[in-house]
Amino acid sequence: MPASSPPPDTNAPARKTNPISAAGYAALKARYDHLLGTERPEIAEIVNWAAGNGDRSENGDYLYGRKRMREIDRELGHLARRMKAARVIEPHEQVDRSRVFFGATVTLADEDDARRTVTLVGDDEQDAGRGRIGWTSPLARALRGAALGDLRTVRLPGGVKEWEIIEIAYD
Repeated sequence: MPASSPPPDTNAPARKTNPISAAGYAALKARYDHLLGTERPEIAEIVNWAAGNGDRSENGDYLYGRKRMREIDRELGHLARRMKAARVIEPHEQVDRSRVFFGATVTLADEDDARRTVTLVGDDEQDAGRGRIGWTSPLARALRGAALGDLRTVRLPGGVKEWEIIEIAYD
């Protein structure tokens, strides 16, 4: 009898998806809509106007406009791929609140009892200054599935650090 694979972990986002909160997805969509509906048409108008001014080789408005248009198109492509792969996860709907999963706010203590609070968010939402770490960051990967009191070792650029999970909360 062939061995069956374990059931998928429904609490953890799949690898090829882009886990994100509803607010994070809305921010991505707002940026996409702004670029496509506002910035790109404005730049296209400037490029069209500048192209009508004659020699394009020394026309700063034309050259800058074309460069900016390529930047906008590149960002639109990136945002479209991120939104297509997005999987909106609502942290408050988490069934198992005793473990660390996407959207958890975790208080950690290191060997010196220095405390740090982090929230696991989508990579597009991360902001280390506000304690929001991306789902694929080394610390977030180490914390996934951890329970209260667990010790987790994290390999960081500055060396190996051990953290104890002191508190887990879902907003």
